[in-house]
Amino acid sequence: MKVLQLFNRYRHRGGEEKSAERIFRHAGEKFEMDRLWWDSQDWDGPDGPGKLGQVRKMFCNEDSASTLRERIQSFEPDCLLCHNLYPVGSPSIYREALAAGVPVIQYVHNFRPFSVGGTLWTGARVAEESLEGNYWTEVRAGAWQGSILKSGLFALALKRLHKSGWLNAVKGWIGISDFMHDTLLRTGLPPEQVFALRHSWDHLEREPEQRDGGYYLYLARLVREKGVRTLLDSWERLEKSLGDATPLLRVGGTGDEEQLVQAAASRSSKVEYVGYVDGDEKEELVAGCRAMLAPSEWWEPLGLVTYESYDQGKPMLASASGGLIETVEHGVTGLLYESGSPVALAEAVQKMEAMSREQRTQMGLAGREWLKEEADPAEWKKRFEQIVRQVVARGEQEPV
Repeated sequence: MKVLQLFNRYRHRGGEEKSAERIFRHAGEKFEMDRLWWDSQDWDGPDGPGKLGQVRKMFCNEDSASTLRERIQSFEPDCLLCHNLYPVGSPSIYREALAAGVPVIQYVHNFRPFSVGGTLWTGARVAEESLEGNYWTEVRAGAWQGSILKSGLFALALKRLHKSGWLNAVKGWIGISDFMHDTLLRTGLPPEQVFALRHSWDHLEREPEQRDGGYYLYLARLVREKGVRTLLDSWERLEKSLGDATPLLRVGGTGDEEQLVQAAASRSSKVEYVGYVDGDEKEELVAGCRAMLAPSEWWEPLGLVTYESYDQGKPMLASASGGLIETVEHGVTGLLYESGSPVALAEAVQKMEAMSREQRTQMGLAGREWLKEEADPAEWKKRFEQIVRQVVARGEQEPV
């Protein structure tokens, strides 16, 4: 059986791209795989389509459609495995799948195509109403690229997509957590087409060293929905109550809130900004921390930061948000606290500080055992194969 993977790279390499690479690698052990990837940076510079051209092609890019049409003819896939398709790939991919009679499996890493910004985040709350096609809250908040105009155009494109019938090409929707599975059902999708499949993880073969550099670590995009402001506010509270006994907070990443982090680091010796890190540098930072932080305020679909933390035997401090409540077992592999509350986060940090080193180590090791069991690549491959075969069989029984 042949599977063609489609993905539009973001301008900055992130968790979804790494997941798409891992999925391609693992799926290749079960199926004959090929892939067709686009890059958002292709539209940058003088050779790009320009702002108006981008708006038009964002909904229907005939160039991408033609490329897919040729690949379907040459590779003859049994199904398409789609991840992000915006902006260069565009929803015209679904149209081509319909025309070719090839069923689509849509991997859902965030909330597209049911959210203008992809996160349901408005800057103050989650716009649940978008799941039912009411995008006004996101539009007014400028949820896409910080622009009301662009958000409005994107909302119109989503409306057009859902009315076009092109999404009928999708015969399987894979949510990356049970939470995402249940959220997808709220959009009105047929239950028999919706699946839950958490990401797998190739864990470190060696057991991690028991190191504790005494610092707490945040490594993610520096955007408001990730809880950056809540994180900084909580550390300010900790300094007022603990003074010099306040543990060090190290923050890594890039994004809209970068200047806020830099300003906090300039004011306090207890906050350090380490910039964007990856590879060995990232692994070293995680290996030396006391605990990893995930203060997300949007509905975190899964939170791969949890996997990274557990792989090094580190406990998690996470908000009770979305898929994080599935990956962090409160009091066993880490601590959960009320999302969006600097007070609750500060209290969780103090609770972690009050534990002995042995207690924190046991939490981290419990997390590592969770990772080995719940994110086992062999189990993922087995479940993924079942989903693909089920979707392909359904596609053969009914028109795409």
